[in-house]
Amino acid sequence: MMYLIAAIAGIAGALFGFDEGVIAGALAPLRRDLGIDPVAEGMMTAAVPFGAFLGAIVAGRLALAYGRRRLLLAAAVLFVVGALLSAFAFGLWSLTIARLIIGLGVGVAAMMAPLYISECAPAAQRGMLVSIYQLAITLGILGAYVVGYAFHESWRWMFAVGAVPAIALFVGIFGLSDTPRWLAVRGREAEARAALARMREKSESDPAVKAEFAEILTGAVQDENRKARLSDLIAPRVRPALIVAMGLFLLQQLSGINAVIYYAPTVFELSGFSSTTTQILATAGIGVVNVLMTIVGMALIDRLGRRLLLLIGFAGTAVALGVIAIGAATGSEMMGKLALGGLVLYIASFAIAIGPLPWVMMSEVFPLDVRALGMSVASLVNWGFNFLVVFSFPVLVAEFGLAGVFGLYAVVCVVGLAFTQWLVPETSGVSLEEIERHLDSGRPLRDLGRFTPRAA
Repeated sequence: MMYLIAAIAGIAGALFGFDEGVIAGALAPLRRDLGIDPVAEGMMTAAVPFGAFLGAIVAGRLALAYGRRRLLLAAAVLFVVGALLSAFAFGLWSLTIARLIIGLGVGVAAMMAPLYISECAPAAQRGMLVSIYQLAITLGILGAYVVGYAFHESWRWMFAVGAVPAIALFVGIFGLSDTPRWLAVRGREAEARAALARMREKSESDPAVKAEFAEILTGAVQDENRKARLSDLIAPRVRPALIVAMGLFLLQQLSGINAVIYYAPTVFELSGFSSTTTQILATAGIGVVNVLMTIVGMALIDRLGRRLLLLIGFAGTAVALGVIAIGAATGSEMMGKLALGGLVLYIASFAIAIGPLPWVMMSEVFPLDVRALGMSVASLVNWGFNFLVVFSFPVLVAEFGLAGVFGLYAVVCVVGLAFTQWLVPETSGVSLEEIERHLDSGRPLRDLGRFTPRAA
């Protein structure tokens, strides 16, 4: 049952990935049909993360009152409307507005889907199940590249296809209940108990279900009288969680991932791949690597632990970006091969760790009473810097070249190694209630979870 729940919520990730990746194939026909310059291109492309920034603000305010399920349904409606408006856009500004609407859906769904999965999942499988969201993002990106190749002459059809998974998300979420933890906090104990039993595929009288529900109910009783305020996030109890969640998203975005996802064909063009078809096929190959390595990351996340995977991921991306930067700076005759090999290593390293883990840990580290608000603020960092990276990439490449931009991203990944080593806790196999008790104790968050790898 949990796999089905995670798969349905994960459709939101597929939509996020699709709407990120589809622009890579659409840019060439858009440039031809609309004659856009680099600044206009940056604005139109970055409309999705900017809309997501606004959507995250809205989601954080509404999540406690209206629940995770209703907001996911609202996000699905925004996806459908945005996809259809994009397909029928009559100019650059109407397309930008349509993508802004899609971005609102992305911002709501990107916060609610990991939260929904996290609050439903058993502690021992939580990392892997929440990572399904990231896997869905990579599948959405790959699907967008395939659609871009299939409809390479028609950006309208590329955008229209996005309405199909959006409808699937609405239908799937409509048939699910809200999370046991949210229901418990709202005082709907009977519904919460029934939902938990259904998710565990056991009876309500089962000892394991009763024990888990008792822990959930205890946390809910403690939190129901706490009204989350922004000031709570900087209180000593919560501040370490906020630093970790915001820091991981900041590093994720400044590692340059969305410059690569949105502008992969452009990167290949700058690296010497002259054929548009070759650029798109090479980009699709990167998408395949992204999917496969995300699956590898899912298999390892609850076995090796969060910290070790993050260290591996940041080390790999730093090396990969450094190789591309050096190749571009020296004008190597092998630049095409260096770019392809570097991007494969970069995407592989990113996919096993830096991609999924900020979403996983954001949904884990905050106490229940401020979880939605904390995730909202962390999401604002994610989408704010997503917008900055996507908007600035064409301008920075024109000013400093590929070597300078990728060199900057490599430095960020080295900083990520230090951040992980000094501040990131190990949450593998630790229940959400245990994480909350650790925060309440005042002990350093990085000391959480003396991790022992799970047996295979």
